[in-house]
Order: sequence, then C-alpha cells, then structure tokens
Amino acid sequence: MRKLPVISSDPLLNDRAARVCSKFGSEFEPVFLGSEDEALEYLMYELPEISVVNYSDPSIDTLSVLDTIKADPWLHYGGLVAVHNRRDAKAAADVTPDSNILSLIPRGEFVTGFFRVLRILIQNRQIVFQRELQSHLIGNISGSFVMDSDPLNIRTYANLVSNFLFNSNYIDRDGRERLHVVIFESLMNAVEHGNCAISYDEKTVWLEKHGDILPLIRKKLQDQTVRRKRVFFSYRITSERSYYTIRDEGSGFDWRKHLDVEPGAVNLALHGHGIRMANHYVDALSYNDRGNEVSFEMAHHAKATNSVPAFFADQDEAVFEDGETVFTQGEESDFLYYIVEGKLDVLSDDTLVSTLSPDDIFLGEMSFLLNNRRSATVKSNGRSTLIRITKNAFVSTIKAKPHYGIFLARLLANRLTRLNASFARSRG
Repeated sequence: MRKLPVISSDPLLNDRAARVCSKFGSEFEPVFLGSEDEALEYLMYELPEISVVNYSDPSIDTLSVLDTIKADPWLHYGGLVAVHNRRDAKAAADVTPDSNILSLIPRGEFVTGFFRVLRILIQNRQIVFQRELQSHLIGNISGSFVMDSDPLNIRTYANLVSNFLFNSNYIDRDGRERLHVVIFESLMNAVEHGNCAISYDEKTVWLEKHGDILPLIRKKLQDQTVRRKRVFFSYRITSERSYYTIRDEGSGFDWRKHLDVEPGAVNLALHGHGIRMANHYVDALSYNDRGNEVSFEMAHHAKATNSVPAFFADQDEAVFEDGETVFTQGEESDFLYYIVEGKLDVLSDDTLVSTLSPDDIFLGEMSFLLNNRRSATVKSNGRSTLIRITKNAFVSTIKAKPHYGIFLARLLANRLTRLNASFARSRG
C-alpha cells in the first residue's frame, strides 16, 4: 500500500479523499495532515510520490507549503494534486506552475476529478512510482492508454509526462513547457475537433460569445454517440528521445492547410495556432492522411541538469573533459560531489563498475561519509560538471535540512540494491 498525504484540515474533503482511495483497494493509504508544520515535516522526511493539497484550506498556509516545495529541488520528486474553491481558481493556477502539479481540481468536482487522477496514475505507474527502476534497470519505458473525451483528464496527462521527463533530467525547463503545450494542444484537438466534431467556424462563434470552449465540449458530450468516442495516447521514452502518438475516433480534418502557412504570415484569430506551435516546438510532427492521428518526437538534452539546492550553490564548480579523472582509487576522500551534468564512469581495478549521471545526484558519497579512501576511480565520460562539497558544508546542510540525510540514505540504499542485483546477474 502506498501512503498518500492529504494536506487538509477539512473533515468533509478528507472523508471524500478516503472514500475515493478505498475504491482502489490497497493501492493508496491516505495520511491526513492538518497543519503546515505537520505537512512540511511529512514531505521532508517521507518524500512521497503523490500528495494532495487543499489549496483553499482556511487553516493551513498552503502558499508557504508550496513555496517550500518550489525552493527545494529534492521535494520536486513527488507530484501534487491541488484542490481549490472556484473563487481561488486563478490564484491556484498562478502559483502552481513550478510546483510539479499533476492536476488542479475544483472543490465541487473533487470526487470525480480525484478518482480520474488516481486512475491515470495507476495506469502510468511506471513513470510515477518506478522512476528509480526505470532509470537504471528498464532503460526504455512505454505506455498506451485510452481516455474518454472529458477535457479534465487532458492537463493531468500533459503534466504527468512533461514533469517526468524534466525530473529525470531528460529535458530542461523550457523543454518541459514546450512538451506540455504540444501534448495538451494535441489532446484538446483530438477531443474538440476530433471526437466532438467542433469546426473552426463553430468554435470561433462560440468563443466570441462565451469565451470558454469547455461548456460547448460538455454540450457535445451529451450525445451518447459522441460520448462513446475515445482518445488513444501512447508514448515511448528512451534516454535520447521520446515518441508520442495521439489518435481520436473522429472523421479527421485537413491538417495541411494549417501547416502550409506562408513564412512571416500573422494570424490574429482567436484560435488555430496549436498545430503551428506544435510544429515549432517538437520534431517530426506528422499526421495520417485522414487527419485523426498525430505523431511527434522530442529530442532530449544531453546537458539537462539537476537543480542545485541553494545550500550547495556557493560551493566550487569543477568541469571535467572527456576521459579526465575526477579522483583515483586509493586517494584520500576530501570532497563529496554533486552531479550537475554529464556522465561519469566508475572503475574498480580498471574494470567498469557503473556509469553515473545527474539522476544519481551524488558521486563519492560512501568513502566521504565513512572517512575511507576512494574505493574506485572515476573518469568523465564526455564533458561533465560537478560541484565539490566540503564536509563542513555538507554537515551544516544536514543540520539545517535533516531530510537531506534521509534522501541520501535512500539514495545509498537504492544504489547498493542495484549493485547487488547486478552482481547476482553476473554470477548467473
């Protein structure tokens, strides 16, 4: 059973959260946190993968909680589901872009929305709950799922995939925003123009009169034939590139006229920019002849980096070129290294043991903490950037941020588990 913290002092909301979790059997166990201090302590020491935040809770300073998460890169690991009253909708949207938000749910739609979010998370557990396993054992991951035409699902899917790639150091912050836009726009096109058959002109008239397309989509979905139509979204993620396909069950559209626009042409219409933005933001954008399926790719950035915790930001940065030695087996352990970017080969007695990357966070931590000499030689595989952390700086950081010690212990445990598994496989 996976513990799911619910940061809320509202008994009614908490009861509804518990009821929704119970529908998934033993998947989730809600843990209710009724104060700011209690919530921050839990987040720092438990590092949960998913949390629920009642943004509109009158008894909890949720802004402070979100600000703490934003300021601490190591708390970005977990995804957040934020619940808000309708009057707080704009404020919640404004403060949450960098908080690893998976979904923003209006309070009046919480039961349905929260159920949908948990179902999506379970369907995509490999990129939510198994990041460590994926990065080091699986290598490539893929997922394929079927969603109905409810637009409330769309942002969750877009957030889920783009946040995963960002947190796994596959893409930088700009890449995350671009990928989010393309997935969101493509899924929305599949729902409104594909399954709901809303034409460009019909949407224009509606937007001029009402300003929001969601009521029109819901109106279309009252038709049983339309409601039965589905959107199919599949992805494949490798270390170098990710691939996406989105297909609807509509009759298709003439995508060529939206891409074949003269260079420099300006279009000030209310809508219709999505396809051109997607063509600019991602690679290999293509449609099938019918126009009800779009595929695209996203190149990953070799230099996408971890965010450096503020406590380490003033330490010395060290750049190593390809083949350059970071430290040698047997020498004294004077520094712990924070991996900013690049790859580093670990060699024991000239035998390659493993290759570390920003996903591994630290380098040389075992001998550093045990006051031993270096147990292996480390060489840069390509160009890499590290931050040297002195023992004094590290101890001071642990005193100020005790949860970093918990994080480091988990990191060491995971690394030892991987090494033991690798050794067992090599022994046959």
